[in-house]
Amino acid sequence: MKAHNSATLPQPIAVGSAAAERSGRGGVLLAGSGVGLFSLSFAATEWSLRGFGPWSVVGLRGAIAAVIAAVCLALFRAPRPERRHWAGLATVGLGCVVGFPALTTLALRTTTTAHSAVVIGLMPLATSCYSAARTRSRQPRAFWAAALAGAATVVAFTLFEHGGAPSAADLYLFAALLLCSAGYAEGGRLAREMPGWQVIAWALVAVLPVTAVLAIPAVTGEPVRVSATALAGVLFLGLSQFVSYIPWYQGMALIGVQRAAQIQLAQPLLNLLWAALLLHERIPAAAPIAALLVLACIATTQRAGQTN
Repeated sequence: MKAHNSATLPQPIAVGSAAAERSGRGGVLLAGSGVGLFSLSFAATEWSLRGFGPWSVVGLRGAIAAVIAAVCLALFRAPRPERRHWAGLATVGLGCVVGFPALTTLALRTTTTAHSAVVIGLMPLATSCYSAARTRSRQPRAFWAAALAGAATVVAFTLFEHGGAPSAADLYLFAALLLCSAGYAEGGRLAREMPGWQVIAWALVAVLPVTAVLAIPAVTGEPVRVSATALAGVLFLGLSQFVSYIPWYQGMALIGVQRAAQIQLAQPLLNLLWAALLLHERIPAAAPIAALLVLACIATTQRAGQTN
C-alpha cells in the first residue's frame, strides 16, 4: 500500500479555532472559484456546437483534459491511487467527465442555456443527499430547509421564465444531474484522502479510453465546421474539465461536500449572466430577485453547517 504525502492533505483542525475559521473561509473561496469556472461551461458548449457535433465535443473535451492531467501526474510523480480509491474515481470519471458533459451537450442542442440552468439549481440538493446517504452524516434541519428553499427558488425561477413542460432535453438534464451529483460527492470524499487535483486527474486518465473512443469516430463521422469560436469553446472545455475541479474538490475537502454543494446554488444565475454577455440571450427580469433569494439560502446553509 502506497502512502500519500500527508503534508499535501487537509489536516484536522480544532472546531471554533482561528485556524478553523481561516480554513472555512479558504474552503468557501476555493469552492466558489470552481463554481465560477463551471458556470462558463454551458456557454462554451454552445460555442463548441457551432462547429462540432455533440459527441465530438464530449470526446474532445475529455481527451484534452486527460492529456493535461497525465502530464501533470507525471511531472509531479503522483503516486498511483490505492485499490480502494478506484471505485470512487470511476464514479467521478463516469459522472463528471463522461455522463454530465454528454447529456448536457445533447440537451443544449434543443434548449437554451438559460433553461438548462435548472439542472444546476437541483445539483446542490442532489449532491448533499447523495453525500449524506453515502457517508451517513447528518446536518441540522436549518441546513436542509435552506437547501430545499434554494433549490425550489432556482427551479421555480427557471421554469417560470422559460416554460417547464417536460421534454427530451429535460430528461437529459435530469439524468446528467444524478450522474454528476454522485461524481461531485465521491470526489469530495476522496479529496479528504488524496490531493484534490489528483482526484480529477486520475479520474480523467481512468476514462480516457472512453473519451478517446467518442472523439475519434465523432470527429470523422460528424460534420465539422472549424471556426475560432468553436475551437475556443472546445479548448476552454478541455482545460476547464481539469482545472476547474482542482479548487472545487479542495474546497470540498476543507468545508465538507454538503456545505460546498450549496455554494453551487449561485451557478444558475451565473449561467444566465454569461448567456447574456457571451451568447446575447435575454436576462429574465426576475433574475435580481432570484439572485438575492439564492444568496440568502447559501448564507443560511453556511451558518447551519458551521454549527453542526
